[in-house]
Amino acid sequence: MTTVRQPEVEVLLDPDWAATSLVADVRRGLSQQPRTLPPKWLYDDRGSDLFDQITRLPAYYPTERERSILQAHAADIAELTGASMLVELGSGTSDKTRMLLDALWAGGTLETFVPVDVSEGTLRSAAELLSKTYPGLQVQGVVGDFTLHLGHLPRGGRRVVAFLGGTIGNLYVEERAAFLGALVDSLEPGDWLLLGTDLVKSSDRLIAAYDDPGRVTEAFIGNCLKVLNESLGADFDTDAFSYVPFWDPRMDRMDLRLRAEMPQRVSIPGADVVFDVACGEEIRVEISTKFRPDGIRRELADAGLAVRKLWTDPDGDFAVTLAERV
Repeated sequence: MTTVRQPEVEVLLDPDWAATSLVADVRRGLSQQPRTLPPKWLYDDRGSDLFDQITRLPAYYPTERERSILQAHAADIAELTGASMLVELGSGTSDKTRMLLDALWAGGTLETFVPVDVSEGTLRSAAELLSKTYPGLQVQGVVGDFTLHLGHLPRGGRRVVAFLGGTIGNLYVEERAAFLGALVDSLEPGDWLLLGTDLVKSSDRLIAAYDDPGRVTEAFIGNCLKVLNESLGADFDTDAFSYVPFWDPRMDRMDLRLRAEMPQRVSIPGADVVFDVACGEEIRVEISTKFRPDGIRRELADAGLAVRKLWTDPDGDFAVTLAERV
C-alpha cells in the first residue's frame, strides 16, 4: 500500500498582502481615465459563488468547452510531455486539472503537483484532498500571485505549467507579454506550457455569454463595488451603477464595465481617496480577450515558446494549446 505523502505549502504572500494590494490598485486604477479596477477583487466569497453560478449558465460555454478538450486529450498531453511535475497557476480547487493528474499518474511519470493560488485556505484544502486521492504524489502548494512569483516555482524534472480557464484573456496586451516573458524566464528548455484560451466568435454569442437574463454576471461585476464598500469603507451607491458589457472588435475582447446613472462623490477612507463620478462615466472592471489560433502562436513564439499542439472543441469555441520552451 502506497503511503500518503503530507502536502507542503509555501506561503509567499505577506499576511497583509490583500489589503495593501487593494489599496494600491484603488489609488492607481480609480485615478486614471478610464477608471479601472483589476478583476481579482471580484473574487471574495460572494464573488466566487457568483462566478461558480456563471460557469453553469447555458450561454456561458468556456468552462465546459475547455473541460471537454482536456477530457479528450489529457492522455495525449501526458504522452507528449512525459512530465514529472505539473504546475497549475490560479489553481483554486484544481477541479479540471484532475484529468491531467489522472493521465500523468496513469502514465507513471508524475511525481509532483504544484498548485499556485492566492487563497491559502482553498489551496490547503485542495492539497489535502489531492494527497489522499493520489497516494505517493508530492503536493507542493504555493500561496502566491502568478504575476509576481513565477521565479519561485519549484524546479527539477520535466515540468508542464497549466494556465487554464481563459484567464490569460483578462490581461491586457502588454501584461500578457510581460507575463509570458516572466514565465519563460522561469522555465528550462524542454519544459511546457498548457494554455487555455477562448476563441473569437460572433459578437451575439459573446454578448449573450456575458449578459445572462438572470443578471448573475451583472451581480458578479457589480460585486467589486461591494468589496470596496466593505473592505475600505467606501460609500459607492451600488444601485446607481448599471452593468455595460460590450464587444470591442478592434481589440477582440469583451469589455465589462459599470456605468454611473447619476453623479456622485465617492469617498474611500481606507485608501484615502475621494473622487467625483459623472453621470454616464464608466469604470472598467474586466476584459476578456478572445484569440485566434495564429495570434496564439505568434504571442507564444514572441515569448520563446513553440506550439506543438493546439486543440479545439468540435465547434471551435475554445482552444487548449501545448507549447514547449525552446
